[in-house]
Amino acid sequence: MKIDFANLQYQYQLYKDEIDSAIHAVLDKSNYIMGEEVHQLEESLQEFTAAKHAITCSSGTDALLLAMMALDIKPGDEIITTPFTFIATAETIAFLGAKPVFVDIDEKTYNIDPSKIEEKITNKTKAIIPVSLYGQPADMDAIGTIADKHNLKVIIDGAQSFGSTYKGKIDSNLGDISTTSFFPAKPLGCFGDGGAVFTNNDELAAKIKSLRVHGQSKRYHHKYIGMGGRMDTIQCAVVNVKLKHYKKDLSLRQEVASKYTQALKDKDLILPFVEEERTSAWAQYSVRVNNRDELQTKLKKAGIPTAVHYPMPLHLQEAFVYLDYKKGDFPISERVSGEIMSLPMNPYVTDEEIEYISENI
Repeated sequence: MKIDFANLQYQYQLYKDEIDSAIHAVLDKSNYIMGEEVHQLEESLQEFTAAKHAITCSSGTDALLLAMMALDIKPGDEIITTPFTFIATAETIAFLGAKPVFVDIDEKTYNIDPSKIEEKITNKTKAIIPVSLYGQPADMDAIGTIADKHNLKVIIDGAQSFGSTYKGKIDSNLGDISTTSFFPAKPLGCFGDGGAVFTNNDELAAKIKSLRVHGQSKRYHHKYIGMGGRMDTIQCAVVNVKLKHYKKDLSLRQEVASKYTQALKDKDLILPFVEEERTSAWAQYSVRVNNRDELQTKLKKAGIPTAVHYPMPLHLQEAFVYLDYKKGDFPISERVSGEIMSLPMNPYVTDEEIEYISENI
């Protein structure tokens, strides 16, 4: 058996007629930048999330940049986040000249541990960026309480979690600003790069809209130093189609995750854990094993692809050596990064594939 990790081709074939029609509608109009499909997608995203403002942009990374730029993050500012995430979370902080300040994770959810945040707050701290890792939101009540107490902003890195919920609220509607990614392999993906920023604050929304088009207030009049951060019309057209089917796809992801958990419950693995009153978008189904390299090799020979999200925490990355962290500073992140392994995860993993994967494990 040969198993597809993300099954993007299958999904395309499923919605092919609708997607092709949407793309050709853009080609026929040739309005490739800020065409009407961009506005249509933003309205649909607002309706789906119940966020007051949804602003599309060029990637999940640029969504984080736009969020921090809107909050006037400056060189020397500090932002607290997790070392167990994709580099974009901390990279964008550093890109603006601010300092990423890391806090270790909760060993069950792999999200930032709120109990360790307050001790890292200084007079330079401006914001907290929790990551909804693998699709599950962090403990937003605890994080919100700390942010309110210290007058800090909260930016949600929801690159992996679009459509997940925290106490009934979609995670795009949490924090001061929430971001997501439409990278092709994400739960809701386009056919290239794309992302979105969400907020309920009118002033922040207006500023983000300006910042993504070079800080323009009107054509060739620039109020801010901004960026070229637009999501192109064809990508918006693709996501417009996929969003119509997304609730069904989310439900299927949940079914796949539940079947995995049932099939693997007696194996020598640590399985994913989702807190009560939260749901996951299941961007990944990640398990922990002691003999990861050996297991990955054997699974590969059996036609089962796996991935490691993420093999090295950010505080040990060469790019962040200037922060002076060392091995042992964040022991839970380090331990998890040495054991974590993601199995094929998409809405279309079959019962037969799950059984085959389970048997080989």
